[in-house]
Amino acid sequence: MPTLLVIDDEPNVLYSLENALQTDTLSVVTAATAKRGLHLVQERAPDAVLLDVRLPDMSGLDAFVAIQRVDPKLPVVLMTAFTTTDTAIEAMKRGAFDYLTKPVDLKQLRTVIAKALDLRQMTMRPTDLGRVEQMETSTETIVGCSSAMQDIYKAIGRVSATDVNVLILGESGTGKELVARAIHHHSRRSGQPMLAINCAAIPENLLESELFGHERGSFTGAEKRRAGKFEQASGGTLFLDEIGDMTSTTQAKVLRVLQDQRFERVGGNSTLQTDARVIAATNQNLETLVEQGRFRRDLYYRLKIYTIHLPALRERLEDLPLLVEHFIYNYNLEIGKHVRSALPETIEVLQQYAWPGNIRELQGAIKNALVNATHDVLTPDCLPVNIRQGVTSFGELVDAASGQDLNIAAFVRRLLTSGEEGIYYKLQQALDRVALDEVLRHVNGSQVEAARRLGISRTTLRAKLQALKNQDSSVAATTDEEAGGVAEIAESG
Repeated sequence: MPTLLVIDDEPNVLYSLENALQTDTLSVVTAATAKRGLHLVQERAPDAVLLDVRLPDMSGLDAFVAIQRVDPKLPVVLMTAFTTTDTAIEAMKRGAFDYLTKPVDLKQLRTVIAKALDLRQMTMRPTDLGRVEQMETSTETIVGCSSAMQDIYKAIGRVSATDVNVLILGESGTGKELVARAIHHHSRRSGQPMLAINCAAIPENLLESELFGHERGSFTGAEKRRAGKFEQASGGTLFLDEIGDMTSTTQAKVLRVLQDQRFERVGGNSTLQTDARVIAATNQNLETLVEQGRFRRDLYYRLKIYTIHLPALRERLEDLPLLVEHFIYNYNLEIGKHVRSALPETIEVLQQYAWPGNIRELQGAIKNALVNATHDVLTPDCLPVNIRQGVTSFGELVDAASGQDLNIAAFVRRLLTSGEEGIYYKLQQALDRVALDEVLRHVNGSQVEAARRLGISRTTLRAKLQALKNQDSSVAATTDEEAGGVAEIAESG
């Protein structure tokens, strides 16, 4: 039976709390001084402590520090009738499980104590630390061992040994720059610089100067000659991020560099030579931009000599535990925590979320969770509220409510009515089932043709099919030689 230790100098408070909290499944012991409380911590090894901030022989905060020395994993809830902002902040900074003000709401107190006892039970579980000990210490590491990521590693290995241009496609936050840096690192240009520029973050007039440099006096503020990125990266690699946002004028100049490695500085007449390898990336569909006349077709073909499609995090959820472990290990020192791992329950919550922001969003979520952590494991309560509730954005969803196979509005209403969480993820799966099924049927089961018609890589298609198969075993394995498809979703109405 778990034990709760209550430390308070008011006899009536001890009496009330003992009678209110003690049950057939919870034993309550009390102490009127910090010294007696510390003795009981050592003697009785309680599972949680309810500690008053003002005690006759020692401040509650000092008593808390002393308790931590005896048992660092013991959840301690502080309470006081004289609350101040500084005290509350100091309590949580030192690792208190929670901080309550008197008079304590009994319902809230029972909830907090129940969570503290759950945490105590969870932290007593053995944890395998073997893999963490051997992990990379850099956050600039590509992490993942899924089949989708194995294909990415193979692609990096193949293209690194060459000097061909590479186009990296993928949603925002999937790690496109990390892949670009890996390609450079494993190339024969690794001893030379790799420079990166975000084409979406710089105005057009300044982007040309950043890329090609400028001569003195070529525009207001150009007080001296400046070398551009193509000149500085000669012999190395130039990474053009978000190239889909580049204007047509700049596209034409970049095309010339890719064709003959020649360019002029802004405001200059001298032709300069460069030997920069170009790796470009975008989260946009360049083929669509080409058809819309917003991206040069000839530049597109120059860039896509070798294309790497990065899967979204939701398409490789089997990598999520390893990513979480990686971020915990790397951010512990930065945030000043000593978290060992995330509980299986926490990983389960993370895997139910749709991750529209991909790895970058997960990275931020783990940082947030580490700040909230009061012990050496991440519990579900540590996660941001939107992750726990499965809330994400519908902004990217096109109007498809008129579809014949899936009434989206009715489907969402049904999930809401039934109290479901992770609705975005469930809706994405439902849409995948309908779309993949129809396309695969239309192309007679050819994954190569289906991927082309869908505008995704074959690796992404396979990952989506596998994810649906793992979810409810309703997806049959599909190959190029035999027709296949995804089980239809009954019309929602």
